[in-house]
Amino acid sequence: MRILFGILTCLIATSTSHAGEPKNRVLLLWQKPDGHPKGTHEYELSQRILKRELDKFPTLDVVLVNADDPWKDGPGLLAKADGVVLFVSEGAKWVNADAKRLEAFRALSKRKAGLSVLHWGMGTKDASNIAPFVALFGGCHGGPDRKYKFLETEAFTIAGTKHPIASGLGRFNVREEFYYTLKLAKSGVEPILRATIDKEDHTVAWAFARPDGGRSFGFSGLHYHENWQMSEYRRLITQGVLWTMNEKIPMDGIAAK
Repeated sequence: MRILFGILTCLIATSTSHAGEPKNRVLLLWQKPDGHPKGTHEYELSQRILKRELDKFPTLDVVLVNADDPWKDGPGLLAKADGVVLFVSEGAKWVNADAKRLEAFRALSKRKAGLSVLHWGMGTKDASNIAPFVALFGGCHGGPDRKYKFLETEAFTIAGTKHPIASGLGRFNVREEFYYTLKLAKSGVEPILRATIDKEDHTVAWAFARPDGGRSFGFSGLHYHENWQMSEYRRLITQGVLWTMNEKIPMDGIAAK
């Protein structure tokens, strides 16, 4: 009876281990279509897939948020968040477009919140938006000299890297529009994924250990929505967000079936 009681106690403790703990809230920011062809820049559908992956982790409270302008309730939502994933149109411009919005992101960063950004969410045509965005996310596809290319190429993690985001990743082929020659922070940035573009290897995903003690992640791919079908994409992006949220990532990577 004592043994049986002990087993039951352990089972109950395991099943309720997260019941009373507060969850970390992650906002998945998306916008309506921006004029790109169907099947590309699918902000909302992408965030719904990412939510499905992140919902598997009981310590996270994952919330989908439409961030179309004027997004008046945005600063208030950011004030209650522990992390953000930004997948919107020309995101670096969008963050800087409203003074209260920019200040809310800066306050979020000071609280050591996790910040992640995908594809055009790191974009800006105006170079003046680059520096404030890089300080938050670690990288930006910005300015009149920004580069991008549609191609089929090999993407790969750096040999020997032990960064948690790279767990379970190796080499794979992909059809993509990658942004490259990105504007990256001068320190604290660690390349996670590179792609061969114009016969050179370029960083297309990174981890950023911010000076404020928080973490940021960025990935310049995901132009084509169909790439979510690849386990490598689901693993990379999910693990990137998890790392920013200080979640433990298995050595072999998360399951991404």
